Amino acid sequence: MTTTSPAARKPGGARVGVQKFGTFLSGMVMPNIAAFIAWGFITALFIPDGWLGSNSPVESWRWADSAILGGGEIDGVVYPGLVGPIITYLLPLLIAFTGGRMVHGHRGGVVGAVAAMGVISGASGTVMFLGAMIVGPLTALVLKWVEKPWQGKIKPGFEMLVDNFSAGFVAFFMALASFFWLAPVMRWITDVLGAAVGWLVETQLLPLASIIVEPAKVLFLNNAINHGVFTPLGTEQVQETGRSLLFLIEANPGPGAGLLLALTVFGVGVARATAPGAFIIQFLGGIHEVYFPYVLAKPLLIVGLIAGGATGVLTNMIFQSGLVAPAAPGSIFAVLIQTAPGSHVGVILSVVFSAAVTFAITAPILLASRRRDIAAEAASGDPLAAAIARTEANKGKSSSTLSNLAASAASTSTAVLTAPIRNIVFACDAGMGSSAMGASVLRNKFKKAEIDGVTVTNQAIANLDGTADLVITQQQLTDRAKAQSPNSIHVSVDNFMNSPKYEEVVEMVRAQRDSDA
Repeated sequence: MTTTSPAARKPGGARVGVQKFGTFLSGMVMPNIAAFIAWGFITALFIPDGWLGSNSPVESWRWADSAILGGGEIDGVVYPGLVGPIITYLLPLLIAFTGGRMVHGHRGGVVGAVAAMGVISGASGTVMFLGAMIVGPLTALVLKWVEKPWQGKIKPGFEMLVDNFSAGFVAFFMALASFFWLAPVMRWITDVLGAAVGWLVETQLLPLASIIVEPAKVLFLNNAINHGVFTPLGTEQVQETGRSLLFLIEANPGPGAGLLLALTVFGVGVARATAPGAFIIQFLGGIHEVYFPYVLAKPLLIVGLIAGGATGVLTNMIFQSGLVAPAAPGSIFAVLIQTAPGSHVGVILSVVFSAAVTFAITAPILLASRRRDIAAEAASGDPLAAAIARTEANKGKSSSTLSNLAASAASTSTAVLTAPIRNIVFACDAGMGSSAMGASVLRNKFKKAEIDGVTVTNQAIANLDGTADLVITQQQLTDRAKAQSPNSIHVSVDNFMNSPKYEEVVEMVRAQRDSDA
């Protein structure tokens, strides 16, 4: 773990920029995942080939209602149903509103949603989602720029009038621009992306996507890949075929499960001790981030993840199986619930086979380095420090020397250390999952130490507002957290779930309380 003061170096770099962009994309989709899941249920039940649809072998007790809900014609009356309007209007508008709100608050969300109607009306399919991701935040940004010259200069009583009309004009012109200009461009881009995916499927090369996806996941781009790329493309496929395997390229829990099982059997030290608990969290809870630190500690393990991910994709291609909506979080329960009718065999086998292949490849890697790992831990005395040392060796570049929190804190500025620590935030890419569990662990430690008056919460890095006294992040995400909250103390850990350094955080707070007494 490393601790840095507000005076630390300015974070930056291409990796941080890519992570920020990916987080922004996923930030527009993730808050609306519940809507995608609800649409998936409706699709699975009421489309013609669904469980209760008109072509289903299951005889519906009220076929007419099922046909109406799924859309269709009954007695000469055409019903739009729920499936089409939700995907055509509701989901893109939710994405556009969320993106606009991220840029310029509620008013930014409103103008973003209005402008997104231009894309929805001028195109169809994936264009709606990708276009909404662009025009929503862009319109909010335009509104922010337009209003900047007269901010704080409007006479009292006229603020609402000016704000409403400026927002209305911006929304009007951006809706027209998105209809006439953005929609055709996005249609062309979508045709290119769709043709690329179609070519990969036709040539049986789609499993090669795992070569990019699995390493990107470990670099904390998992949400950006899944919700920023595969969710829009997969949603369009569901509308056409009733299922999509794209939802499982990133979200398949099999590779991570195989890795953690291999570590449980053949790992050493703290990795072996924590892997069983991590397996439960990853496979059943769907929090894939929990296995990333193990790969960062031994990067060669990524080979097993790539092979397992490719196996899962190939299995779904062979069985022509897929999901009806995103599996979020990537739990086996979420995967099974969202599995399309008739796809359960293929989906289950894709999870099992991908886990088995990852296990089979990871096990020899762990066995080959077992003696070295044991010797390194025996010489180190701190398994996490030894893991970081191995990470540095495998990456071929150095990082800050891991030291305990007390020693690191002693090197920070006096102004930071004398300020009482009352607000601690665990921050991760999405603000859920692993950071929530880490916050729970630290809260319990404060409770056992009988220290009150300290608030421990979790949130997304993008939502850090600089009010936290101490921010705890995983090592790969610390640079982004520094940019968002430069005046906080920043603590980097390798594993939210089982870091021995939490005890030192508690001791630092206790020491501050004693010195103030």
